[in-house]
Amino acid sequence: MSRFQDEVAQLRLRPRTWLVTGIAGFIGSNLAEALLREGQHVVGLDNFATGFRHNLDDVREAAGEQAWARLEFVEGDIRDLDTCRGVCERVDFVLHQAALGSVPRSIDDPLATNAANVDGFLNMLVAARDARVRRFVYAASSSTYGDHPGLPKVENRIGRPLSPYAVTKYVDELYASVFQRTYGMQVLGLRYFNVFGKRQDPNGAYAAVIPRWLGNLVEGESCIINGDGETTRDFCYVANVVQANILAATAPDEATDRVYNVAFGARTSLNNLYFALRDGLVPALPQIAGVAPAYGDFRTGDVRHSLADISLARRCLGYEPTHDLRRGLAEALPWYLEHLAAPLAV
Repeated sequence: MSRFQDEVAQLRLRPRTWLVTGIAGFIGSNLAEALLREGQHVVGLDNFATGFRHNLDDVREAAGEQAWARLEFVEGDIRDLDTCRGVCERVDFVLHQAALGSVPRSIDDPLATNAANVDGFLNMLVAARDARVRRFVYAASSSTYGDHPGLPKVENRIGRPLSPYAVTKYVDELYASVFQRTYGMQVLGLRYFNVFGKRQDPNGAYAAVIPRWLGNLVEGESCIINGDGETTRDFCYVANVVQANILAATAPDEATDRVYNVAFGARTSLNNLYFALRDGLVPALPQIAGVAPAYGDFRTGDVRHSLADISLARRCLGYEPTHDLRRGLAEALPWYLEHLAAPLAV
């Protein structure tokens, strides 16, 4: 039995209360669904800046009414300290996912990114400290590696940030460590690498590459690759992220005051990603067989290559990713097809 399976079995026997911020978002809703399925009590916070009510409806349907009754949802903003204090009351674990993501968004509006990702993050730390929560796990980012050229990316070697977003996520790591050392909190950060899966928003200017390209292919539009297509990423299916969060919340005390890479640990070029997406859709959409991508300029703030070393998470958390890119796509494509073919209302 893996450590993850063992921890889930223990949680079923002794349910806890979990706060998931950003619960109406992509990762937050997947965390909520998994926790509810395992008999946990969940408090959810979201202001719907980037999350959607239909994600919560989807969780309700997937988890079932009996499980849904164990969820308390609060509509509110992490930029408001009183709201943060309220949701942290009587909570065992915080899984802090709320943020304004996207490198391009941060370049367009650095003030909004800082307000959510730094001011909001600090509010959550203060509220969790005062409520004496057992463990604070937060979403960090692979963007923190910046211009460091080394591969694979190792947690203790970072470069200069390449975007305001990357700055905010690095500041979060600094604040988290200070709060553990100053106030005795137990804090862990998870540096996510290019997460994908169901409930990932395909729409808008800042949509992630996988749902955006799938949406393009379904609509018969061109997929535009920024640069020459040889840029590489370490794509991580959302089930691996769910595992990492639960493991981080339940890890031994000595695993805290650290950040961990959360990825699969394999590199895929954007060209290869495109062909994997196109070929995966061909059985349902035979007309797209042979459709080629278009190429545009490199995007400001983007890292050229990314690959995670996940050995620290394996050693300290017991993290063992179960889904590589192809298995993740095989699991997620039916959801993408259903929801891209019939867009959901906000």
